[in-house]
Amino acid sequence: MLAQRLSLSRALARRPILPRPVPTTYIGVRSFRAGFPRLPEEPDNSPVYTEANDPEMNGGYVNPLPQKRQFRDPYGDWWDKQGRRNYGEPLHEDDDILGRFSPEEYTWTTPKKGMVMIGAFVIALSGLCGAVYSVYPDKPAVPRRFPHGGLADALGGPGALPALSDRDE
Repeated sequence: MLAQRLSLSRALARRPILPRPVPTTYIGVRSFRAGFPRLPEEPDNSPVYTEANDPEMNGGYVNPLPQKRQFRDPYGDWWDKQGRRNYGEPLHEDDDILGRFSPEEYTWTTPKKGMVMIGAFVIALSGLCGAVYSVYPDKPAVPRRFPHGGLADALGGPGALPALSDRDE
């Protein structure tokens, strides 16, 4: 059985490879082999871009005005509802900054009002900490009292002999 398989694989390996016909199905048209190999364009056919006809040096790409998608109409009839963009609409070169997933611009207040709000928060927090500090008890319990003058005599006191160490023996 194995010998038959090996002989069949050798025969298949020796046969000439014929060119495949161009497929007409959708999958064949969309595959990598459709239209392969492609020849590069001749440099004479490409347009010449100068500073006069392409001032931003982007190869003739139409660079629209920079407008954050945050400020576009959220209820408009967009092809991409989340990104607020239509199909085929040219993208700005800074699209990653202008898109919907970039940080939002706060337009609801001015910097002066923002600083007043932060200052009010700091004053309120400091006032709350001061109120808690003023009514918080100093000690959690009554101070402890020890007999014999605070255990001075029991612990040796100022006139006691020093303890012997192991080296003094």
